[in-house]
Amino acid sequence: MLTGKQRSYLKSLAHELEPTVYVGKSGMTENIIKEMEIGFETRELVKIKLQEGCDLTKDEVADMIIEETGCEFVQAIGRKITLYRRSKDNPQIVLPRK
Repeated sequence: MLTGKQRSYLKSLAHELEPTVYVGKSGMTENIIKEMEIGFETRELVKIKLQEGCDLTKDEVADMIIEETGCEFVQAIGRKITLYRRSKDNPQIVLPRK
């Protein structure tokens, strides 16, 4: 569980990130979950963008990904969602202490 200070720190890092995963009219697919797993292991912080044709809300998408991957919610602004999960093999982001 992220603290407020940790979440704020991750938001500041995510500000400059471009979305790496896009959810379109097909909704949540197995490939999106695979992309998220790869993203968490390589970058730890992943930004998702919901395309115009997506029928799911950002809350539904975030809940599905959190349930499937065990990641942490950072923020949702407009049609973009930011999620975080510490890499098991290659941790890069050092969070502020709890």
